[in-house]
Amino acid sequence: MEKNYKEILKDITTFVFDVDGVFTDGTLLVTTSGEMLRQMNVRDGYALKTAIDKGYNVCIITAGSNEGVRERLKGLGVNHIYMGAHYKVAPLEEYLRGQDIDPDNVLYMGDDLPDIPPLQKVALPTCPQNAVQEVKAICKYVSHKNGGNGCVRDVIEQVLKVKGHWYSPIETQKV
Repeated sequence: MEKNYKEILKDITTFVFDVDGVFTDGTLLVTTSGEMLRQMNVRDGYALKTAIDKGYNVCIITAGSNEGVRERLKGLGVNHIYMGAHYKVAPLEEYLRGQDIDPDNVLYMGDDLPDIPPLQKVALPTCPQNAVQEVKAICKYVSHKNGGNGCVRDVIEQVLKVKGHWYSPIETQKV
């Protein structure tokens, strides 16, 4: 019998995320000079940094190539960022092999058709509420949050809470 997503949460050690449509709402603001601007949710960033600080592995695989996105993610502590990845399985497999990570311990979140192949390679395929229907159909968990509006925090917080790694109110008061 296949495990439901809540049973898999306790096995997750690694988060892999797409960027556009996951960390962002998928909107691109294009300036007159051609610069493409994205908006990210600070709460997603907080959860990402918390996961890294608690020892979880984090990898970003995106077709985008915006250096501002790379700098934002590096600033949060992400060391494994694959940009310009239109075919995402090869970078996923390279990352897992290089870090000796079992796909049974991986949560992947994506929102669009290029994310389907890597979603099929991990234990816990997830997506934002506003993902395309084809992605939603293969995910074990569809967040109640849209891309760019807290879906990253949603999945990270669930994993960390199951393992007792999410901050308690007492820890938060000490900060």
